[in-house]
Amino acid sequence: MKEVPAQEPVFRQLSRGLLEALVSLLRLIVIVLFLHTFLLQPFLIPSESMEQTLLAGDFLLFNKQELSPAGSLTRWILPYREVRRGDIVVFHHPDPHFLVKRIVGLPGDHLKVIGGRVSINGQLQDEPYAAFDPVRRSQVQDIFPASIYSDPQVDPEWWHQMQNLTSNGELTIPTGEYFVMGDNRNHSRDSRYWGFVDRREIVASPLMIYFSVRRPASSETQRAADDRLGLDRELPARLTGFARWKRIFQVVH
Repeated sequence: MKEVPAQEPVFRQLSRGLLEALVSLLRLIVIVLFLHTFLLQPFLIPSESMEQTLLAGDFLLFNKQELSPAGSLTRWILPYREVRRGDIVVFHHPDPHFLVKRIVGLPGDHLKVIGGRVSINGQLQDEPYAAFDPVRRSQVQDIFPASIYSDPQVDPEWWHQMQNLTSNGELTIPTGEYFVMGDNRNHSRDSRYWGFVDRREIVASPLMIYFSVRRPASSETQRAADDRLGLDRELPARLTGFARWKRIFQVVH
């Protein structure tokens, strides 16, 4: 008679299955931690300073390695490049902890702003991404660098530093420093107000928008509520309209 192989005890099968699941989970955790630590990190755009490129409510994935500061342990084994004019970057800033702006001026550039337009080394820049919402005019927005300290939002220490670096109406950007501005030029507090960004403070560049939520209109937030029960005929629109679906998975330029 043919001998039938003995079946493995059920508890041993369960133990093996749990062990395999645990190993798979640990591998996933290691991969996620690696990506978060060295490559990708999510950020939420909180303000309108980068509109129309980035909207308040956009959730972005940023590449933490591509523009990593010199000396990073991983820059020799992962893709890396120098900062270029026109790059959107995330950098350390005292208040708040991180900011996102666009690189406008590079080390050694002679920069000035005339009528809101940026001039580098005597040439007006073509900036198709720049937006100019109508607002009350500000000298620092229209003309930079300014010779008169008139805007209370300009950092006094930066204004004094600015004077020492200005010649013939142009600001010379020092070695290792960058001049950044928001794309929404009239609604951005940037290098015009508080100074340069040190190369060592630049920590990431944007990859893509992975989700985007709309901010509620003032008419919605101020609508009075009562205790009456009823059918919300706007519910389908609310459910589909809370997100900007067309912006999801857009690559950021």
